[in-house]
Amino acid sequence: MTSKTLIIGACGQIGSELTRALREIHGKDQVIASDIKESNPEIVASGPFEIIDAKDYEEIKHCVEKYNVKTIYLMAALLSATGEKYPEKAWDLNMTTLFNVLNLAKNKVIETVFWPSSIAVFGPSTPKSNTPQHTIMEPTTVYGITKQVGERWCEYYHKNYGVDVRSLRYPGIISWRTKPGGGTTDYAVEIYHKAIEAGSYTCFLSENTSLPMMYMDDAVQATLQLMNANSADLSIWSSYNLAAISFTPAEIADSIKKIIPDFKVEYAPDFRQNIADSWPNSIDDSLARTDWNWSHTFNLDAITQEMLQKLDKKALI
Repeated sequence: MTSKTLIIGACGQIGSELTRALREIHGKDQVIASDIKESNPEIVASGPFEIIDAKDYEEIKHCVEKYNVKTIYLMAALLSATGEKYPEKAWDLNMTTLFNVLNLAKNKVIETVFWPSSIAVFGPSTPKSNTPQHTIMEPTTVYGITKQVGERWCEYYHKNYGVDVRSLRYPGIISWRTKPGGGTTDYAVEIYHKAIEAGSYTCFLSENTSLPMMYMDDAVQATLQLMNANSADLSIWSSYNLAAISFTPAEIADSIKKIIPDFKVEYAPDFRQNIADSWPNSIDDSLARTDWNWSHTFNLDAITQEMLQKLDKKALI
């Protein structure tokens, strides 16, 4: 029986794109998608799908044994903005699910784990520009706290139990396929939707808030590159810094205006502004570029062109 891959949180923003990419590479029957509910019809219909409560160790283990799964991508999480509304729920979900998957690897039920971290691990005391791989991390959000603690556990399980767990500190991710999932960088997806639908947008961050961002295709490519890398080449077992470009809401608006000249943006910062202000404005990901040859493809104008083109076509369907 051929070993298979399980995506937990496969209906989410990054999980759904990873599921598509992995099914294209390995074949639909080799990649098991799972989530707490069937919220993405395309993912549910395009290959094996299981309803799994990722907080339940036995449920995951049953699915792993049923399909002979050897690799798990744990993409289920409560994100930054939503996590601030439900802090205990965010802690419970984000930490329990990670322990379940790490323990499956520790117990040799599976072989490899991918778990996403985030720039949310950084805080106001972190150097904001060209943030280094190893630096002060004092996160101010529940999401950031769970990711920082999760990184420490990943490294601990690797060092003490030999668990092959790999991780990336994702920046803000921009995608046209799925709507935002409750993160502080959601504006950079919403703004394209509103440009097509209404020709205007009210942004919840101030116009000059610069944050590290990345197009979904680059994020998926980075994830696959890391998972395909030889373990002997890797030097980080907590989570790799990952970067592509940084921009502000004003810069993304200007990029959109090159294609939709009448597009208008207003700024009404809310509680997410404080979260964004605690994060870096650029990231040093030189270790990822050295260890496994990471390189991004999309700049801001390329992202804008792709997003507006894809969303316009989607609106016509």
